[in-house]
Amino acid sequence: MGLKIVGGEAKGRKLRGPKTAQIRPATSRVRKSIFDILGDLSGLAVLDLFAGTGSMGLEALSRGANSVCFVDQGQAAISLLFKNLEMTGFMERSRILKKSAAAAVELLSKKGARFDIIFLDPPYDRGLVDATLRKINRFPLLTDQGQIVCEHSPREPPTFLDGLQKADFRKYGQTLVTFLSGKA
Repeated sequence: MGLKIVGGEAKGRKLRGPKTAQIRPATSRVRKSIFDILGDLSGLAVLDLFAGTGSMGLEALSRGANSVCFVDQGQAAISLLFKNLEMTGFMERSRILKKSAAAAVELLSKKGARFDIIFLDPPYDRGLVDATLRKINRFPLLTDQGQIVCEHSPREPPTFLDGLQKADFRKYGQTLVTFLSGKA
């Protein structure tokens, strides 16, 4: 799989892809579309839950995000993240947590962390979309003007929207992306 950064300062830089079907990086087309919608990320803090290869967070760093916290519990994903951070030169602006998304949300909230953008791309059809949104609601991490970008299957749309509003929705084949905004 040819995985590359599609925009910003690291545009065109190759990333290491997964060797297992359990890691499903966002396609270049989906990433480009998401970041075209998000616009300028200069100075923003980003959380990449279920990070996998880190392609979403790395794209955010390439496009000016101040920092990204990558979260994944799989050792294969953590190894890929380290390699991709080294290859792109973004290690200084990154943090990696080898934890479940639920545990990371709780830990980061207790430490007072707040994020302008949260990427949520859990394994499809395992009940993790709403479970993670509930956890984020219980342990707030999103800034008042923040957004959650949720990539999901058609069979598991986000339905737990307590305190969130659906701001946009896009479909790319079997990949759906829902943009949720925090309280304005």
